[in-house]
Amino acid sequence: MAVCWVALAGFGYSQTKKPTPVKTMSAKPATAKSNTAAKPRPTENTLLWEITGNYLKQPSYLFGTMHILCDKDATLSPNLKKAIKDVQIIYFELDMDDMGELMGAMKYLRMTDGRKLQDLLTAQEYARVEKYFKEHKTPLPLSFMTRFKPFFVSSLIGEQVMTCENGKKNGMESKIMEENKQYNHEIKGLETAEYQAGLFDSIPYEDQAKELVAYIDSIDTYKKTTLEMVDVYLKQDLKRMDSLVAKSDPSMEKYMDLLLYQRNRNWVNIMPNLMGPAPALFAVGAGHLTGDQGVINLLRKRGFTVKPLVN
Repeated sequence: MAVCWVALAGFGYSQTKKPTPVKTMSAKPATAKSNTAAKPRPTENTLLWEITGNYLKQPSYLFGTMHILCDKDATLSPNLKKAIKDVQIIYFELDMDDMGELMGAMKYLRMTDGRKLQDLLTAQEYARVEKYFKEHKTPLPLSFMTRFKPFFVSSLIGEQVMTCENGKKNGMESKIMEENKQYNHEIKGLETAEYQAGLFDSIPYEDQAKELVAYIDSIDTYKKTTLEMVDVYLKQDLKRMDSLVAKSDPSMEKYMDLLLYQRNRNWVNIMPNLMGPAPALFAVGAGHLTGDQGVINLLRKRGFTVKPLVN
């Protein structure tokens, strides 16, 4: 989805702390025998986390999403469904329930200085981009996107390299929103489309254009890495995500702090006030969760208890 172009690159760094036992959300007592049989092995290989401690009267939850998956892989676990039911508000990176916000995001796709992609590349480089679009089917033709920020074009290509058996794709945000229809919890965003677009404007358009060409020139390598990333996500292997960040998106390595870490810090600054009045579910790109500068660790540094749940 166009308004999530920054988040599409969002995979983060792994936790280095000793794993803590996975909790279940069941409150029913178990006998010693059944508990032994059902006890999950201690692991932090999960995308779903419970936030408690400090002044919180009820748990809030943190879930790592992937914005584009094959439809058959975009599923909700019983514990995630229960978390959706139990909270009173859901926060995505953007307010996915506000059509005005989503449609308004289109105005931020263009470069702010009026230049075109042709102005940022040599004739030979632009010819390679043209060749790619002629040979590959994309939702938008290149002629329609020459004034768009090059990183958006890269994100669009990134979505296309993932192929699904029936051609149908979905995202975890969409699945969460669908599940929420029966509860009608309020949905909000941690950021605005204007803010995300501003991040792209902070990176020289020339650099973005060069990265786009590099992406196209090495598309087979990036496709392989994208498929590997999907596999890692489905296995909920947060530690392996670390090594895939820069490989999966050429823009990430140079601008990790801008596109990932600073956003994590911003979110953790406001999350305590958001989940204080009412329990909340925060569903953000899985890469934002882990590592020393990930949301999990930053919340723990603020005194919250963040525990993995079976997912």
